[in-house]
Amino acid sequence: MSEIDESPSTPERPGEPLVIRSLEFIGGMATLAGWRPPAELPEVAFAGRSNVGKSSLLNRLIHRKKFARVSNTPGRTREVNFFKVNGTFVLVDLPGYGYARISKEKRAEWKPLIESYLRRSPQLRGIVQLLDARHDPTNDDRQMLEFLGELGVPTIVVLTKIDKLRPSERKARLTALAASLGLDDDQMISFSAVTGEGRDELAEAMETLLAQPSWKAEEPSSLPETTDTDQASS
Repeated sequence: MSEIDESPSTPERPGEPLVIRSLEFIGGMATLAGWRPPAELPEVAFAGRSNVGKSSLLNRLIHRKKFARVSNTPGRTREVNFFKVNGTFVLVDLPGYGYARISKEKRAEWKPLIESYLRRSPQLRGIVQLLDARHDPTNDDRQMLEFLGELGVPTIVVLTKIDKLRPSERKARLTALAASLGLDDDQMISFSAVTGEGRDELAEAMETLLAQPSWKAEEPSSLPETTDTDQASS
């Protein structure tokens, strides 16, 4: 376990939710039945496609630019990475799925790894599922959301890269995405790693999740197969 020794990249604001006092990298789960830390603290996991902007979101959320570099170092991108936050909960960075430049065989290895984590995590409080606000949900995205629904995992849907939408197109785009996912507009959090929009809303939603008791689910089916044609632009 190694502490990520870095001062916050932005000053703490009065009343800011989820203030990070300490952050430690615990380790990575690399195989289906491989090591994972003891399930002693509540966990919140982050999932999304490989080009959805997860690293930038995490850096903004935690206020530490070096945070996501740990998950992005060679060999870590294919692991489930665990970080202890403030000594009170564990933030879990799941490997990105659906990256078009990775072979179908490699992508097929990650899917069971994510599934194994979800099945072996009795302290998991919920998933933060990231979607690119600019694009329609891909088959991979829909399959992941369907699987989370079968598990019964509380899920926060976050729309990344919201700053890349023009103000004139934003409302219609969010309404279309909500309809596509069967959600209300207020069930999604718009997020910008550039401007910080949505950071506090996401932090508050995470605090609510962490305050909930552990969930229990019946054994779900496996994640569906990924299609080779399911690609989205970055």
